[in-house]
Amino acid sequence: MTTERVSVIGSGPAALMAAETLSEAGLGVDIHEAMPSAGRKFLMAGKSGLNISHTGSRAEFAAHYLDHDDRLRDCLKHFGPDEIIAWMDGLGMPAHTGPTGRIFPETMKASPLLRAWLRRLEGRGARLHLKHRWMGWNGDGALVFDTPQGQVTVRPSATIFALGGGSWRRLGSDGEWTAPFQTAGIALAPFRPSNCGFLADWSDRMRDAFAGAAVKSVKLSAGGKETREELTITARGVESGGVYTLSAPLRDEVETQGSATLWLDLLPDLEAADIARRLAAAPAKQSLSNRLRKALKLTGVKAALLFECADREALNDPASAAAAIKALPLKLTGTAPLDEAISTAGGVAWDALDDHFMLKHRPSHFCAGEMIAWDAPTGGYLITACMATGRAAGLGVLAWLRHR
Repeated sequence: MTTERVSVIGSGPAALMAAETLSEAGLGVDIHEAMPSAGRKFLMAGKSGLNISHTGSRAEFAAHYLDHDDRLRDCLKHFGPDEIIAWMDGLGMPAHTGPTGRIFPETMKASPLLRAWLRRLEGRGARLHLKHRWMGWNGDGALVFDTPQGQVTVRPSATIFALGGGSWRRLGSDGEWTAPFQTAGIALAPFRPSNCGFLADWSDRMRDAFAGAAVKSVKLSAGGKETREELTITARGVESGGVYTLSAPLRDEVETQGSATLWLDLLPDLEAADIARRLAAAPAKQSLSNRLRKALKLTGVKAALLFECADREALNDPASAAAAIKALPLKLTGTAPLDEAISTAGGVAWDALDDHFMLKHRPSHFCAGEMIAWDAPTGGYLITACMATGRAAGLGVLAWLRHR
C-alpha cells in the first residue's frame, strides 16, 4: 500500500470504476459525492432492470457511439461487454443476457450490485465522503469542497472528475461543474439532450384520449436509421424506447431545421400492396374507421395517429391510405427539457484531454464518464462507456504517477 491518495469526484459508474482501478493498484482513494448517498442516477437506471451492457462484436458495439474519437473506441476495446460480465461475476453478481442482447445482473436491480461494489471498495481502503460538493480550485490549485462542516480544501496526488452530464439534477447530475471548468479555460461542448422525449402539437382529442398509450408493433425511422421498438404517447409529444434510439438524428434535425419528422410504419409486417388490396375489398358503405378495423385490425392509438397525421380525404383512397400507413409523418417541434433527458451529449471537449484522459492544461487532473463529449443510445451502451472511461482514467493516473 502506498501513501499516495487520489481524489475521485462523483460516485456513478465512471467514478467507482476509476476508484476500483486505483485501489486495486494499492493507492488510497477518496470518493467525493455531493449527494447524501452514492450512485443515485445509477440506481434510477436500474429501477426497472439494470441494463448494464449489450452483446455484439467489438466493432458492432463501438458503432453505436457518436461524437467521439479513437480514445473511446480503445477504452471499449479493453473493457467492453465481456469484461463487464467477468467483473460482475467477480462481485458475486452473475450476468443474464436477454433475448435482444441486453445484459443485466441476474438480480436485475442495481442496488445489490452497488452495495457489493461499495463494500469491495471500502475493503480496499477507499473512503466515501458524502455531501462533499466540489466548488472549484482555490488560488493555490487545491480542490475546494462545500461540506456540512463548511468549506474544506484537499490536495491529492491526482484527481479524477466523473461528474456526469447535465440531466437529472435531482439525482446529482446537474452540470454545475461546467462553471469552474470554463473559468479555468477548459474547452467544453454545449450540453444537448440525448435519449430524450420530443414535443408534438397534438390535437385536444389525441392528447386527452391517448396520453400514456403505448404504440406497439410499429417501425420507426429517422435520419436513415430505423427500429422496431415501441413508443409512448405523452400529453406533449412522444417518448420511450424507439424514440430514444432515434433521438440523435431527431435532435440534430430539430436543431438545424426547427422541427423533425419521425416516420411511422403502423403495420410493418404487411406490404403496402396488401394493405391497399384489403382496403379496396372492404364494403364501400362501411365508415373509414370500420374499414381500417375490419380489414387491417387498425384501431385505438394507431388509428388515432393515422387520423392525426395523414390527410383525412386521402385515406378514402386505398393506395393513398396504404402509403400513409406505411410512412406516416409525425412532426416533432422540439426536444423535451434537457433535465428530463436520460443522458446528455456535450461536455469536456476531446481536444482538452490527452491520450490518458488527463486535462492538457491541468496536469494531474483527469476526466471520465458522461461529462466527456460523447453520445450513445440506451441499451447498455451508456453505462459500459462510463465504466470503460473510468477505468481508462484510473490507468491514466497510475501511468502519470509513475512518470511524473
